Amino acid sequence: MSEILLPIVVDLETSGLDLVKCGIWQIGAIDLNTMEEFFDEARIDDEDEIVNIPELEKTVFDITGKTEEEMREKTKQSQKELIEKFLKWVDTRKMKNFVCQNPLWDVGWLNVRLNKYSYKRTFDHRSFDLHSIAQTKFFELNGKFLIKEEKSDMGLKNVLKFCGMKDPRGVHNAFEDAKLTAECFNRLMFGKNLFPEFSKFEVPMELRK
Repeated sequence: MSEILLPIVVDLETSGLDLVKCGIWQIGAIDLNTMEEFFDEARIDDEDEIVNIPELEKTVFDITGKTEEEMREKTKQSQKELIEKFLKWVDTRKMKNFVCQNPLWDVGWLNVRLNKYSYKRTFDHRSFDLHSIAQTKFFELNGKFLIKEEKSDMGLKNVLKFCGMKDPRGVHNAFEDAKLTAECFNRLMFGKNLFPEFSKFEVPMELRK
């Protein structure tokens, strides 16, 4: 039997939602083949802005638990150095595809930086979408998609709920988010718990294999 290759789980933390005006300050990733981890952060570029989300009551600082001074701390490596380090790590992986909660977000941000710094992409342009995997499994079990107000309602909160998980954290962290994504991916694909710290959340019977 041939070896089963699995994608790399990736998550980013940024200084806002505008992928041109804002910057990446943290990257978390897990190679699901070896369980090797990548987690590092940098200062955003001087021209990068910090943009709050009008629709949310929380600020970027509330969501990340960081201050502007911490995002711009000169003693940290540059965003360019962080991206270069991550690309080199990806280049050593057996499979070059990512799995993200929303690849349009994470991969889109990385592609903008590749152009900005004239870097060559070391990952494939195709990615696995946790949202779509969860909706496909939900349809398989329920004969319908999870829809609210004529739109998909399978955001991260409901993906976690579908997978029997909870996220009590108050702030986001790229590596912790990557672990949550990896845990949900493993439960959806293989019906099993992946990380010991999440074993307190039982895998729903309908997902077990």
